[in-house]
Amino acid sequence: MRISVLELDREWRQVRILLPLARNRNPAGGMFGGAMACLADPIAALSCSRVFPGYSVWTRELTLDFLTEGLSDLELRYTLDPVLEADISQQLDKCGRATPAFDYGFFDAQGRLCAKVRCRVAIRPAGYQPAGVKQRSRTQR
Repeated sequence: MRISVLELDREWRQVRILLPLARNRNPAGGMFGGAMACLADPIAALSCSRVFPGYSVWTRELTLDFLTEGLSDLELRYTLDPVLEADISQQLDKCGRATPAFDYGFFDAQGRLCAKVRCRVAIRPAGYQPAGVKQRSRTQR
């Protein structure tokens, strides 16, 4: 994908990544939506794993709303809202788990929002296994 990291604070509360059109162009000439989804997928989970260490974190659900065709390099912009961070922290203290939703987006060279990203992240205690999932033995791995 040949991305360029433009901004990445130490704990992933602020992220800006450039996705170049030249390497990710679809047959019609715009940005390939699959490349956008691949780049957007881990961002919120990586942020949560840094901000809330000691938990298992993964993307639970990811949706992209393609508002307009990306005809230039696109910039993914993610910011962890301090109010949401406090809410997650409260949920983890109270319940030991949280499933927050994050909104971020892809912006074109003119600063227009081309695609909205909505990502729900599962934050669970380390070693969490969903109910009904049988853990594999070492010989099955």
